Amino acid sequence: MAPSSARILIFILPTPSLIPPPPVRRPLRAWAGTARCAPEAAGGGGFVVIEDDLSELLQILPKDLRDNLQNEPRRDQLLEVILDLGRQPEARFLGNSGGQYLRDNEISQLELEEAQRAVGEFGRDNRAGIEGTLHRISAIRSRKGLVVGLTCRVGRAVNGHVDMVRDLLNYKESILFLGRPGVGKTTVMREIARVLADEFQKRVVIVDTSNEIGGDGDIPHAAIGGARRMQVPEPSMQHRVMIEAVENHMPEVVIVDEIGTESEAQACRSIAERGVMLIGTAHGERLANIIKNPVLSDLVGGVETVTLGDEEARARRTQKSILERKAPPTFPFLIEMRERHYWVTHRTERSVDMLLHGKKPLVEVRKRDNEFQVIIERWATYDGDGL
Repeated sequence: MAPSSARILIFILPTPSLIPPPPVRRPLRAWAGTARCAPEAAGGGGFVVIEDDLSELLQILPKDLRDNLQNEPRRDQLLEVILDLGRQPEARFLGNSGGQYLRDNEISQLELEEAQRAVGEFGRDNRAGIEGTLHRISAIRSRKGLVVGLTCRVGRAVNGHVDMVRDLLNYKESILFLGRPGVGKTTVMREIARVLADEFQKRVVIVDTSNEIGGDGDIPHAAIGGARRMQVPEPSMQHRVMIEAVENHMPEVVIVDEIGTESEAQACRSIAERGVMLIGTAHGERLANIIKNPVLSDLVGGVETVTLGDEEARARRTQKSILERKAPPTFPFLIEMRERHYWVTHRTERSVDMLLHGKKPLVEVRKRDNEFQVIIERWATYDGDGL
């Protein structure tokens, strides 16, 4: 935690249940599945999980696995099901680092083939979806191209995460989210898209590379509200579709998941320079990861080596060659999603400069208490690994 010298101000924001429902801009088709409180919210309420037909995902599994999971007490926390040839099928749950075997017998080639037929065609990125849902099925192939493993990931639409950053959305500045796989970045993107479109009345376009935000099929899932969705034929074309979205459809906000290449980082800067707000995610867990990544560092302003004069070096008490931020960051705000309910917020420009100068920046810690109210601690000293 922050040392005693750090100034701490604590703000408690209302839970989602206390916030009036957003105005409806246009009629939307009903969300598939059932709505109920998420298990983690049982203590204080506030979260509502819309489960998009878990039964649809279970239909692609062998019957004994389907029956097993339908009777599983923790089915609301099911994260993914792993089917690997010659191995026991495994279920993984939110909050658990390990998995749970679903039966003693190994997965056969026939079972994998039947599951593959139920799913349909996979894209070049070896991903597929179930139309009308947010579920994602990813394939592992052998050297001969045969499917030898499937990861069946449950897709859910969750209301309430946006309250962790609702105040930042009012700034109308771009926000970059970092976090390990499975921490909930895509879920947050989906809800932010809905809130900006329906509550803030913004023209929102989602560049949906793997149909993870808007779901599979040509009609986007109702969880994105009034936001529009542009599908990407193949991952390598994501940067082109990002520019196309701005040039052809005049969005006020562009939302893009998994920024991972230099061309995508350049497309983000081009979009930001046109005055369009960006909401995105990138590979990495900490701000330092992005600064050190030569492909993605431009998202936070880039880094260059500067040679100081003798007098300037003496005045700064540094070496003559130092690292400096090269340009204004594409994303003025950066959020490290440490856990689903524990986020560290950076003012990107200030934090990057202080880290490059060997100093510890001050950040905001956003988390939920036992009653699931949002608490913002301003400011806590940041050390890059923990607080």
